[in-house]
Amino acid sequence: MGRVVITHSTYVEGLIPVLQVLARQPGIDTITPAVIARVRGRSPKLQLRISAPINGGHKLVARRGSSVQEVFVVTVLSAESLRPLLEAALNA
Repeated sequence: MGRVVITHSTYVEGLIPVLQVLARQPGIDTITPAVIARVRGRSPKLQLRISAPINGGHKLVARRGSSVQEVFVVTVLSAESLRPLLEAALNA
């Protein structure tokens, strides 16, 4: 079972419960939410997508409303294996 690192005081709305569900999946070691920023455009519901590979895992981008937040996932899973887990966590 993985863990979610809580280091910031601000997160994209609804992100932490989704990350906690994702952290319970086999193969997920650590999930760390990082930089949050404002963007143009709006996303009415929370979205998580795989952005880029990193050493030991993947960088995700979480969007909701006009906010975007980077999320780093340390895992042995490939991007193809991680995608359905993200969908399941969002729908849980």
